[in-house]
Amino acid sequence: MQNEDRYFVRHAQPDCSNHNDRERPLTQKGIEDSKLVTHYLRDKDIDILLSSPYRRAVETIKDLADSCGYPIHMVEDFRERKVDNCWIEDFDNFTKMQWNDFDYKLLDGECLWEVQKRNINALKEVLRVYKDRNIVIASHGTAMSTILNYFEPAFHFDDFQRIRNIMPWVVKLSFEGDRLVCKEEVDV
Repeated sequence: MQNEDRYFVRHAQPDCSNHNDRERPLTQKGIEDSKLVTHYLRDKDIDILLSSPYRRAVETIKDLADSCGYPIHMVEDFRERKVDNCWIEDFDNFTKMQWNDFDYKLLDGECLWEVQKRNINALKEVLRVYKDRNIVIASHGTAMSTILNYFEPAFHFDDFQRIRNIMPWVVKLSFEGDRLVCKEEVDV
């Protein structure tokens, strides 16, 4: 059986002055850094581009899409975790509480278990539908981290903290069917 490689791309630097999670754009630095993603992926014979519908994720692979002439297909379930209906100031403490208890959430938010289940279901569908295709999935730090935790339970809070400010961040996952056989973090 042939390994199937999937490139997960965490968005580049967002403009956090915009508190609308879906509409938060990239900063100018983020736009420039998205070209690093294009540079890395342009020779990987990509067949399809998938993305969270959140603007910062889409903008991170837009340069790649434009350079290869492919559309970006939105997958709602690859969206980032919903924290709450309001902006929270103590994000560090909130994040630590969630990683210590995957069921912890704020009133109108999602717990990490819900984020993980949603993202893993979407990934399994992608692996089934796009078997033997080279795929890029634009996503988010927490969403990607819960996927990594699903396949490698040792990936936890300290790992999330390590990657928290790496934007963009590319992780190449190789699969046999829906079984992860290799993970490679890529320095773009």
